[in-house]
Amino acid sequence: MKKVAVIMGSDSDWAVVKGACEQLKAFGIPFEAHILSAHRTPAAAAEFASAARSNGFGVLICAAGMAAHLAGAFAANSTLPVIGIPMKGGAGDGLDALLSTVQMPSGIPVATVALGGAKNAAVLAAEILAVSDDALAAKLDEARAEMARQIAGKEARLQEELAH
Repeated sequence: MKKVAVIMGSDSDWAVVKGACEQLKAFGIPFEAHILSAHRTPAAAAEFASAARSNGFGVLICAAGMAAHLAGAFAANSTLPVIGIPMKGGAGDGLDALLSTVQMPSGIPVATVALGGAKNAAVLAAEILAVSDDALAAKLDEARAEMARQIAGKEARLQEELAH
């Protein structure tokens, strides 16, 4: 199975980004997490992105706030799928990060999840890898079935409460 790289622009992103790592662990997907900055360590970020495919990665997840150029910098240096997690904070409370992540030039896409959407970034990475991995696809199917069971249980409790 290909690995997932989870990259954050700053250690302050870790509190959110670890949710992606936990979700990847739950699916049994190997991953690495690193702190690299599009602005403070541009050469190291470009080198990591350029070598990611040959280093066994299949998807890159990048979390950054404010100017949020990390996912775009990785997408510019790799043809692997890149998933951006815009982080809350700054003058626009994350709107600037969201727009910087989602508004990519034609030919250099970044799939973008919600502000702080680390878990969804990991699920999307799993879905991408599951295109060629039936065992992982089965884990995703089971996760969806479990969500449906949880909702059914909540509905039953609600109806029980309303009946009294």
